[in-house]
Amino acid sequence: MAGVEGDSIGCLVVDDHVAVRAGLRLILEREPGLRVVGDASSGEAAVELAARRRPDVVVMDIQMGQGIDGFEATRRLLAAGHEPAVVLFTGYGESTMLAEGLGCGARGFLVKDAQPAELVRAVRTVAGGGAYVDPAVGGALMAGRGVPGSNGLTGREQEVLAMLADGLTTAQVADRLYLSQETVRTHLRSAMRKVEAGTRVQAVAVAIRERLIG
Repeated sequence: MAGVEGDSIGCLVVDDHVAVRAGLRLILEREPGLRVVGDASSGEAAVELAARRRPDVVVMDIQMGQGIDGFEATRRLLAAGHEPAVVLFTGYGESTMLAEGLGCGARGFLVKDAQPAELVRAVRTVAGGGAYVDPAVGGALMAGRGVPGSNGLTGREQEVLAMLADGLTTAQVADRLYLSQETVRTHLRSAMRKVEAGTRVQAVAVAIRERLIG
């Protein structure tokens, strides 16, 4: 990755409040293997700065005081060539925001009252190629798992998607379910096909939006 020095994960922090940016910097910079390569107060500034600093992960506020919002900034970041993993960081946890955020290409969704450890976990998860949805958001949006067979998904496919939504990697899902990683990938590919998703993140977003997982 372009933002990596050695084995560290380069992070860009985007929020229109100075105090929030300072707090995020403090949390991230005290973690081994994480470093902040810059911060921005608007979506436009984030896109411009990311082109220069090439972070591995962008922690992005959704609603900022002026200019484009975090959704549009994420789309522009990913369309610009360099594709950092984006964690949307917001004070709101509505299902429409979650679905739109993951649908626009973000790999993570975190509410602002999350514990610092959750922020670190989200950053590490998306940097490793996984998807992360704040457990508090998932629990508030869905009361329980979907019924096996919903939308054609098997119970195992729903289980795999739910674990990915919780931020687990393919290897971690395999360990939890006592399956091989290839078997987990097979279930994931099948689920992606059934919900007509091109990526695992899109599959998670669809499953959450359609209340197929909890």
